[in-house]
Amino acid sequence: MNKSSSHTTIFTDGSSRRNPGPGGWAAVLVEVPDAKTSQKSVHESEPTVTELGGREDHTTNNRMELMACEKGLVHASTDSEITVFTDSKYVINGITKWIHGWKRNGWKTKAKEDVLNRDLWQKLSDALADRDVEWKYVAGHEGILGNERCDHIATGFADSNSVKLYKGPLSGYDLPKILDISLDETKSSAKKSDSARKKSAAYSYVSSVGGVIEVHHSWPECEKRVKGAKGARYKKAISQSDEEAIVEEFGAYLV
Repeated sequence: MNKSSSHTTIFTDGSSRRNPGPGGWAAVLVEVPDAKTSQKSVHESEPTVTELGGREDHTTNNRMELMACEKGLVHASTDSEITVFTDSKYVINGITKWIHGWKRNGWKTKAKEDVLNRDLWQKLSDALADRDVEWKYVAGHEGILGNERCDHIATGFADSNSVKLYKGPLSGYDLPKILDISLDETKSSAKKSDSARKKSAAYSYVSSVGGVIEVHHSWPECEKRVKGAKGARYKKAISQSDEEAIVEEFGAYLV
């Protein structure tokens, strides 16, 4: 790997309506050149911002989250150190943990099921080749500027709205403080998000027993299945998209 001459921060988000349904993805890249190695003028060496986004007519939230990360990485400079901020634990767990088992098992889960979204996982894996990438979770809708902007872009494309994408110097960007974020803030936001999740009404419950995943419409139904079952897992879903993410999470866990 070449010695990095810059650092790129990538914020990403994905959105879909009706899941599956029309969807959009977004990535905002902020590249900060290394002042010590840059031979460019002051103007050319200032941070730059590139907004990316797109739409698909029939897709899912998780596919849009994956596509946002892949598109952002492909667009980033090959000799740049990269930090990716995403509000998708599905993406982070998949690319840092589950994917290794999937590859060993020929893209099958332990339950011998095909890995969902394999095509996008492979593209994301290819985009990471020979790159220095750090993955960080940031809770959605917690006021993190980069995440909020990506949400606006992704939902705009999902709704077929006209979205003007910016490309230019950070000094001319509407969100000049987009990089004002710390790991402590993301951890705090994650805790707040988990607390809010516990208080949210249940959309459904997902259980996994003996490698078989089921969706339940009530807690008694779920409890009856998992109570006393060895190795059983279960989780409350607070929306249809959340339910889908949990099903995929449990499937990946079986690798």
